Amino acid sequence: MIKVSKLNKEEFYINPSLIETVEKTPDTVITLINNKKYIISDSVEQVLNRIKEYYREVGMIPPQIVYKSYDFDRDEHEKKQK
Repeated sequence: MIKVSKLNKEEFYINPSLIETVEKTPDTVITLINNKKYIISDSVEQVLNRIKEYYREVGMIPPQIVYKSYDFDRDEHEKKQK
């Protein structure tokens, strides 16, 4: 399980195996495979890092991360690398 925070800073845990998407809209939205959505205060990068760490801890290879929505921060990072 990974810890995330609601917009009111209340913490809760999500099973990363059930996460289908993590989107920045501008708030971070986690959608589970059953279509349940959570709006959280953590950044997309924080969530993705927690997912990767979770899979490392349990000895599994994390699923491939695909950027589906436009990510302004990622775009700026890529521009700086060029």
